[in-house]
Amino acid sequence: MISAEIVLDGKGFLKSCRIGGHSGAGKRGEDVVCAAVSVLARTAFRTLSRADGVDISGEAPARGAYSLKVVAFDGSDAVAVGFLAGTTAFLVEGLSSVARDYPENCTVQISN
Repeated sequence: MISAEIVLDGKGFLKSCRIGGHSGAGKRGEDVVCAAVSVLARTAFRTLSRADGVDISGEAPARGAYSLKVVAFDGSDAVAVGFLAGTTAFLVEGLSSVARDYPENCTVQISN
């Protein structure tokens, strides 16, 4: 089972995301649930890493383990706000969609 924990700040912006586990929906290298979650997480990280005004940290220390943290962001910069708002919506909706489609293989917990 893949577990995703997303923490949002008081304005609904991403503060952190931690993903762990293995879905067990298919063979290694052929697991669509794992592939979907991996692509969503990597895209969110890479998008935010290119955004001026958004500082992030992250790691993937082992297979089945990933974390992303927004260290700081400039809330007065409209471009930074747009990047963070869009990436937050992308990650929340994407991971929630995977969890809805494959509830036996993926869960998502969202908190403030």
